[in-house]
Amino acid sequence: MASATVVVGEEGLLVDRAVGRAIAASGSDVTVQETTGGELTRELLAEVASPSLFAEPRVLVIRALQDLAKETTDAVVALVEDDEAELALVAVHAGGAKGRAALEALKGVGAAVVAVPKITSVRDREQFVADEVKQAGGRIDREAAADLVAAIGTDLRELATACAQLVADVGKGIGAAEVATYHRGRVESSGFTVADRAVEGNAAAAIETLRWAFATGLDPILVSSSLAANLRLIAQVAAAGQGSPDAVAARLGMPAWKVRRAQDWLRRWRPDALARAVRAVAIADADLKGAGDDAAYAVERAVLIVAEAANSAA
Repeated sequence: MASATVVVGEEGLLVDRAVGRAIAASGSDVTVQETTGGELTRELLAEVASPSLFAEPRVLVIRALQDLAKETTDAVVALVEDDEAELALVAVHAGGAKGRAALEALKGVGAAVVAVPKITSVRDREQFVADEVKQAGGRIDREAAADLVAAIGTDLRELATACAQLVADVGKGIGAAEVATYHRGRVESSGFTVADRAVEGNAAAAIETLRWAFATGLDPILVSSSLAANLRLIAQVAAAGQGSPDAVAARLGMPAWKVRRAQDWLRRWRPDALARAVRAVAIADADLKGAGDDAAYAVERAVLIVAEAANSAA
């Protein structure tokens, strides 16, 4: 019987990796020919499967197996059953109901099935990032992995590329600061960084970053909005009550990484301090919209009040 593997799934990067492993299992020096289920005919299959003049190992990759015609499916199954076939088969099926008969027929004649489930949750993407960094020879902390996913999004290819690039550029240890520098952009990230340091009670770091950011052209409104967003997040997570990040995230309808961050911040905050900080940011926001004359001063004052409020419970 010819070697046959069916990769089932639609997560592009993971499917391609599974196909690559199946091809590699056929030998180190193989000839690979790719086609799709819609393009493959009995005639083309017979041509590809014909004995090679030099008897080199060959692999036929059929993408979109679900589009394979019934008569061609029968020919592919017969090829897999042929003990004298000199061709290994690697097929890719999207996993839905379409073309299920072709998948079941190949399974029925002994094809190996490799399931590649789609990554849908934020937590799974964060784990994917951690695994990619580890594979590249580095390590990344949980907060940095969450930031990278938030910055890049759901595309696994982009995430994988970013992980490899970070390890190559930064070295083995990757934290939130490195992710912010490379993937938010220094000026754009400064508003978030100022707000993060402020709600952590680190006034010195917040003011230093704020003044540098102003010198490089950061709009004060970005700092005000970032402060407001952090305080709002703290209030939401506090109101949701205790629980694991995943449980609270499910109740609030937000990513678990945001809840984890807010729960860390919450240890520094009391309700009266949070109210004082919210008022300070509201005043700064009004000043930025015309009530005050000095936007930079308004934001700096709000940052200091927020940091002081965070420290009142420390």
